Amino acid sequence: MKILVAIKRVQDYNVKVRPKSDGSDVDIDGVKMGINPFDENALEEALRLREQELATEITVVSIGDSKNEDVLRHGLAMGANRAILIESEESLQPLGVAKVLKGLVEKEKPDLILLGKLALDSDAGQTGQMLAGLLNYPQGTFVSKIEIDNNNKLIVTREIDGGTNILEMNIPAVLTADLRLNEPRFVKLPNLMMARKKIIEKIKVSELASDTSTKLELLEVSVPPSRKAGIKVSSVKELLEKLKDKEGIKL
Repeated sequence: MKILVAIKRVQDYNVKVRPKSDGSDVDIDGVKMGINPFDENALEEALRLREQELATEITVVSIGDSKNEDVLRHGLAMGANRAILIESEESLQPLGVAKVLKGLVEKEKPDLILLGKLALDSDAGQTGQMLAGLLNYPQGTFVSKIEIDNNNKLIVTREIDGGTNILEMNIPAVLTADLRLNEPRFVKLPNLMMARKKIIEKIKVSELASDTSTKLELLEVSVPPSRKAGIKVSSVKELLEKLKDKEGIKL
């Protein structure tokens, strides 16, 4: 079984980002960047499937400029067999990313496509679902457990509001990883050094998708307003009076 894992370069999850002074976008100049945590869970699960001899080849792919090579080398250091950089100077939105990944899936023909359930920078959580729709593949989102039965079917446990949901699906499929799926392995320095010598395949974004144009316009980025201080009341009666005065509630 061949597995394709999409990974994204985002700001470190410990970093609190700020808008640019003109409000045009988020300011990431000088900000520590790295692999999206949910994508790292997806890659870890692919590695575990290979260790169980359920997978033979793992390919990591990222979309962006040459800066994205660092997350691809991180993937190689973790244990991926191959790395592909889809070269794009534009920041693609989820639909554009899904179209590009669709083109790569049709080219590489993997049996399983793994992604993080969302990216820390956009927090959209849409790419996996859109990719499955474009490919007409079964999908499992917010996955916390993956099993493959004797009939080569996927048994997927999903995190949902109020509990879990278990799905059975055929391969090929698209799955998006939740943090509860696993604990990613620690990458040792010698592995990182060896990953620097490995070849990263490069493909132009135009070779995989003809239309990745954005459908949305970013108007402004701003910090959420500070929450106003609350007040204390001495009784339920006083609380009701305050609510009536403030909200115009008829009691």
